[in-house]
Order: sequence, then structure tokens, then C-alpha cells
Amino acid sequence: MLATLALAATTGTAGAQSMSPMRGVVDSFTEGFALRVYPSNPYDQRIRVEIKVYDQDFHEVRADVRPADFTLAAGASRKVTVVVPFAGVADRKVRVCTESIPFPNQQTQIRTQVCGKFLGRRRS
Repeated sequence: MLATLALAATTGTAGAQSMSPMRGVVDSFTEGFALRVYPSNPYDQRIRVEIKVYDQDFHEVRADVRPADFTLAAGASRKVTVVVPFAGVADRKVRVCTESIPFPNQQTQIRTQVCGKFLGRRRS
């Protein structure tokens, strides 16, 4: 499913919420590593999204996400910066997820999630 969403995001008119890039490797010489992702809204109406960071087992990770939640206009995308601490390990695999949040008092209350996989490697 993740591959299908990535393909849809690169072929023009996407039919689902997307984020790019979907994968990455970051080398860092500090106590954390930074990522820049671009969630986008292919729908013809605005959506509200929240960016969350999880480990490989989908346990939430404490990370600095700016902005962490916002509204995307129809057809828009936005730059989001994510800084993940290494937390005492040399390599850290995380999933950065764009999650749509339904607006209150709407008929449809569907919540979607699109995640990318990233590896941070601490160099000394």
C-alpha cells in the first residue's frame, strides 16, 4: 500500500493524501537528525493534518515537529521540519506520518495516515 501511495504522489493527479519524500537516510554529527518532509493535499477541499513520529513498531517517538498540526488548502503542500533525537543509539529508524484529522460536525469522520521510513545515523 505504501508503494502505491508513493507512486500516486509522483504521477501527477494523486487520489490520496501524500507526503514526500517517503524514504531517506540522514547522517548526523549531533545528538539528533533533521528531516524535511512535504505533506500534500490532493483533494478539492481543505484538510487538517497532524505530523507524528513513530519507531519501527509504531510507538510514538518524542521529536520536535514544526509545524506539528495545520490545515492544508485544496491542492496545497507544506514544508515540515522534524528533528529526532538519537536517544543514546547510533542508528535510529523512524516513521514520519501525515495523519488527517476530521473536522468536527462533518458527515465523514475518516482518519487517514501516510508514513515514510527514515534512518538516522550518528557519526562521530
